[in-house]
Amino acid sequence: MALSSRIGRRPSAFALAVAVLLLGLASWYVFSGRGAGLLPQSSWGPWREKPQVNQWGVRVRVNSWGNAAEAYVHMGKAEDFTLKAYGTRASVTTEMDGTRIALTPDGRIIGQ
Repeated sequence: MALSSRIGRRPSAFALAVAVLLLGLASWYVFSGRGAGLLPQSSWGPWREKPQVNQWGVRVRVNSWGNAAEAYVHMGKAEDFTLKAYGTRASVTTEMDGTRIALTPDGRIIGQ
Protein backbone atom coordinates (compact mmCIF):
# COMPACT_ATOMS: atom_id res chain seq x y z
CA MET A 1 0.00 0.00 0.00
CA ALA A 2 2.84 2.43 0.75
CA LEU A 3 4.33 1.80 -2.71
CA SER A 4 1.12 2.67 -4.56
CA SER A 5 0.63 5.92 -2.63
CA ARG A 6 4.18 7.05 -3.48
CA ILE A 7 3.71 6.29 -7.16
CA GLY A 8 0.44 8.26 -7.26
CA ARG A 9 2.07 11.43 -5.95
CA ARG A 10 4.94 11.64 -8.42
CA PRO A 11 2.92 12.35 -11.56
CA SER A 12 0.85 15.00 -9.79
CA ALA A 13 4.00 16.72 -8.42
CA PHE A 14 5.59 16.60 -11.86
CA ALA A 15 2.42 17.95 -13.49
CA LEU A 16 2.31 20.77 -10.93
CA ALA A 17 5.95 21.67 -11.62
CA VAL A 18 5.32 21.72 -15.38
CA ALA A 19 2.19 23.85 -14.93
CA VAL A 20 4.08 26.37 -12.78
CA LEU A 21 6.90 26.52 -15.34
CA LEU A 22 4.46 27.08 -18.23
CA LEU A 23 2.58 29.75 -16.30
CA GLY A 24 5.86 31.53 -15.55
CA LEU A 25 6.90 31.46 -19.20
CA ALA A 26 3.51 32.74 -20.36
CA SER A 27 3.61 35.56 -17.81
CA TRP A 28 7.10 36.57 -18.90
CA TYR A 29 6.04 36.54 -22.57
CA VAL A 30 3.02 38.77 -22.01
CA PHE A 31 4.46 41.22 -19.47
CA SER A 32 7.81 41.65 -21.23
CA GLY A 33 5.90 43.30 -24.07
CA ARG A 34 6.28 40.54 -26.64
CA GLY A 35 2.70 39.44 -26.09
CA ALA A 36 1.18 42.90 -25.82
CA GLY A 37 -1.38 42.03 -28.47
CA LEU A 38 -2.86 39.54 -26.01
CA LEU A 39 -3.41 42.11 -23.26
CA PRO A 40 -6.85 43.67 -22.70
CA GLN A 41 -7.69 46.98 -24.34
CA SER A 42 -8.09 48.57 -20.90
CA SER A 43 -4.37 48.07 -20.18
CA TRP A 44 -3.48 50.60 -22.90
CA GLY A 45 -3.22 54.28 -21.98
CA PRO A 46 -4.85 57.05 -24.01
CA TRP A 47 -3.52 58.20 -27.38
CA ARG A 48 -1.28 61.26 -26.87
CA GLU A 49 -0.17 63.75 -29.49
CA LYS A 50 3.61 64.03 -29.81
CA PRO A 51 5.56 66.82 -31.51
CA GLN A 52 5.65 66.43 -35.28
CA VAL A 53 8.51 64.46 -36.80
CA ASN A 54 9.55 66.16 -40.05
CA GLN A 55 5.93 67.23 -40.78
CA TRP A 56 4.54 63.81 -39.78
CA GLY A 57 1.77 63.82 -37.17
CA VAL A 58 2.31 61.30 -34.39
CA ARG A 59 0.05 59.86 -31.68
CA VAL A 60 1.44 57.37 -29.15
CA ARG A 61 -0.07 55.12 -26.48
CA VAL A 62 1.76 52.99 -23.92
CA ASN A 63 0.70 49.74 -22.29
CA SER A 64 0.59 49.93 -18.49
CA TRP A 65 0.94 46.16 -17.94
CA GLY A 66 3.82 45.33 -20.27
CA ASN A 67 6.81 46.86 -22.00
CA ALA A 68 4.98 47.97 -25.14
CA ALA A 69 3.89 51.04 -27.11
CA GLU A 70 2.02 51.79 -30.33
CA ALA A 71 2.30 54.87 -32.54
CA TYR A 72 -0.05 56.08 -35.26
CA VAL A 73 1.94 58.17 -37.76
CA HIS A 74 0.32 60.15 -40.60
CA MET A 75 0.89 62.92 -43.13
CA GLY A 76 -2.61 64.13 -43.81
CA LYS A 77 -4.46 61.59 -45.92
CA ALA A 78 -1.45 60.83 -48.10
CA GLU A 79 0.21 58.15 -45.98
CA ASP A 80 -0.36 56.63 -42.55
CA PHE A 81 0.87 53.58 -40.64
CA THR A 82 1.06 52.09 -37.16
CA LEU A 83 4.30 51.20 -35.40
CA LYS A 84 4.16 48.51 -32.68
CA ALA A 85 7.08 48.33 -30.27
CA TYR A 86 6.28 45.17 -28.30
CA GLY A 87 9.31 44.51 -26.12
CA THR A 88 11.78 45.81 -28.71
CA ARG A 89 12.26 49.00 -30.72
CA ALA A 90 10.28 49.34 -33.97
CA SER A 91 11.35 51.52 -36.91
CA VAL A 92 10.28 52.36 -40.43
CA THR A 93 11.35 54.60 -43.30
CA THR A 94 8.52 56.49 -45.00
CA GLU A 95 8.00 56.18 -48.74
CA MET A 96 6.98 59.80 -49.32
CA ASP A 97 10.09 61.62 -48.10
CA GLY A 98 12.45 59.02 -46.63
CA THR A 99 11.94 60.07 -43.01
CA ARG A 100 13.13 57.36 -40.62
CA ILE A 101 10.88 57.02 -37.56
CA ALA A 102 11.57 54.78 -34.55
CA LEU A 103 9.41 53.94 -31.54
CA THR A 104 10.73 52.54 -28.25
CA PRO A 105 8.61 50.35 -25.94
CA ASP A 106 8.44 53.17 -23.37
CA GLY A 107 6.68 55.44 -25.92
CA ARG A 108 9.54 57.66 -27.09
CA ILE A 109 9.41 58.56 -30.79
CA ILE A 110 12.61 59.35 -32.69
CA GLY A 111 12.75 60.78 -36.21
CA GLN A 112 15.47 61.70 -38.68
